[in-house]
Amino acid sequence: MRTETRTRSRSETQPVVGWHVEMEFSEHADRTKAAALLRLQDGSEIRAHGHATRHPDDPVQQRVGEEVAAARALNDLARQLLAKAGGEIEEVTHLRAYLAM
Repeated sequence: MRTETRTRSRSETQPVVGWHVEMEFSEHADRTKAAALLRLQDGSEIRAHGHATRHPDDPVQQRVGEEVAAARALNDLARQLLAKAGGEIEEVTHLRAYLAM
């Protein structure tokens, strides 16, 4: 029986870059708003927003409104990040980049 030992390179075990998304919420009556901020290594920032509106018949559940608003803000953030990456690809390749979600 033969066994192999594979050693991992340093880049396989440690992240090269780490990102943190800041998320803030505000609530007014039945509406929850979320604001997301991502600071990138190149010094740029991407800001995104999302909202949730509670139906009048639904019970008040602050956490659920925050989750829905945050999901929508993160979706907005993802789309903006794809657009930024596409623009950077196009700058280098001089070809239209088609990045789908």
